[in-house]
Amino acid sequence: MGVFVYLPLILPLTALPMARLAEQHLHPRTAARLLTAVAAILAVCSTVCLGLLVVVGTAQLPGNPLPDSWSDPEVREAVPYDEIAGTVSIGALALVLLACAFTVHRHYRYRARAHRALAGLRTSSEVAVLTDDEPYAYALPGGLGASGASGASGASGASGRRRGRILVSTGMMAALTDTERHALLAHERAHLTGRHHRLLLAVQLAGCANPLLRPLRRAVGYCTERWADEEAAQATGDRRATARAVGKAALLAVRPATGSTAFPGLAAFAEAGPVPRRVAALLGPVPPANGWPSALTSAGVAAIVAAAGTAASTLSALNAAVGLFVVLEAASFG
Repeated sequence: MGVFVYLPLILPLTALPMARLAEQHLHPRTAARLLTAVAAILAVCSTVCLGLLVVVGTAQLPGNPLPDSWSDPEVREAVPYDEIAGTVSIGALALVLLACAFTVHRHYRYRARAHRALAGLRTSSEVAVLTDDEPYAYALPGGLGASGASGASGASGASGRRRGRILVSTGMMAALTDTERHALLAHERAHLTGRHHRLLLAVQLAGCANPLLRPLRRAVGYCTERWADEEAAQATGDRRATARAVGKAALLAVRPATGSTAFPGLAAFAEAGPVPRRVAALLGPVPPANGWPSALTSAGVAAIVAAAGTAASTLSALNAAVGLFVVLEAASFG
């Protein structure tokens, strides 16, 4: 196993060149799912190897509750250990766990607060039009209802889960034409049906696990917006009208933190992304649904490098985990 236990900590660098190229050459749906999967796999491998280093590092501390056999020279040979690396890995893993827990807590807290604020609305339709002069529109993911019963707004099912809803202000609705409203609502609806909040949360957690993966957060955010743009263009049948709606909504929109104070944190569920690039993409041809770049292109090379890095990270983490398990078993019964 040797020094290979450290590889998953730096191999996420192989995924970074793929991010921008995936935005340009893949369908946004494919790019968003692919980048999220790569980020999740690399983050898990990185965390596993941190945990292995912590096992060996903790075994060296006096008074630790681990078996004495876990600090044998054979174990230290299987997983490289020195005092500095062991101490750093313990602190790093603690920071990873705290950051992930905080991110998940904040995500679900925002959702719960927004659903509680919506409970007083009389309408139970998917689209909630809020009386507010400030223009904004957001897709609010579903969440757990109260006591497994239907909420005051009728937005909860028998299972107690509140369904996702689209929140749009009267200020935004008044600023758009009928076609642009249709495109805007179709865009937000695509966020809900595509479960884009899950992709964004997954890649955000990956960034918490390994800071080298943080650039993928912006890439996935852009891809989910482009995905929703394409769904809206297909629903309206007019790419130019959808492009106008995207540009106009972006110019008008404000975050709830600076406008309406009833729904703080809703911006956490979507990324506006670089609007000029999104508009330019909508004014261009429809991206191929199953297109994949040739291995001879720069995008193809980046995909191969990212795939190789992901595979190497997975094999290194698996090899380190299995190797340490075998050594610990032998040391325990030896």
